[in-house]
Amino acid sequence: MITFEKNSILATGVGRRKSASALVKIISGTGEIVINQKSGIEYFHSVANGLGICRTALEIFQSNKAYNIIIDVSGGGLQGQTQAIRLAVAKAISSLDSDKRVKLRNLGLLTRDTRIKERKKYGLKKARKAPQYSKR
Repeated sequence: MITFEKNSILATGVGRRKSASALVKIISGTGEIVINQKSGIEYFHSVANGLGICRTALEIFQSNKAYNIIIDVSGGGLQGQTQAIRLAVAKAISSLDSDKRVKLRNLGLLTRDTRIKERKKYGLKKARKAPQYSKR
């Protein structure tokens, strides 16, 4: 388990995707990832490349082993959470060094995917599915 003091936080970032929201804190360390007080491997046990997706921004700058990452994530499913974490890590890395922001922007890692589930409307069965029309 990673222990840290509040003043040891180098950068923070917030990422959202669908209904998932992630808060990332970056501290200097050895490359550990802790998600909701669990190790990253334990948290993403069923997602094929969950940790790889989360580390994308770090791998671009070869800083996998330079920072420890503490993540608080809630809402949505595991896929939405991985995308939210990826965005939050990219935002935190860009706030560390403004030169890195340009490269992350060009790779599309700082762009939020705004697609969310459309609400159900009254008179319909789902968001757009209407009851079957009967002529007679």
